[in-house]
Amino acid sequence: MQFDNDKARIIQELVPGKQITLAHIIANPDDILYKKLGLDPAAEHKGAIGIITVSPSETAIIAGDIAIKASGAELGFVDRFSGTVILTGTVSEVEASLLAITDYVKNKLGFTVCEVTKT
Repeated sequence: MQFDNDKARIIQELVPGKQITLAHIIANPDDILYKKLGLDPAAEHKGAIGIITVSPSETAIIAGDIAIKASGAELGFVDRFSGTVILTGTVSEVEASLLAITDYVKNKLGFTVCEVTKT
């Protein structure tokens, strides 16, 4: 923090690390959540939504590839700029995909990985 004439000036920098900061499963979400995420609740509703955020953000592309190869989960959204991946499928499909992603980036790419959580 730098002070100029008694005013605080804050300078923020993003220093991306090699990490997964969030890996979460939402079991049995309400249809409105699918709609608010831009997903079709009729086509996508199988029981769970998975969310993962990665840094560097381009790793989202790798995560999306691993996710669809690891189980029957479907990609709802992949953003290579924010590092966000959203998956849909059964609870077990989404969980299998998130675990496959976290395992790969931890053991092959040397990432720091958070715990997969569930609500």
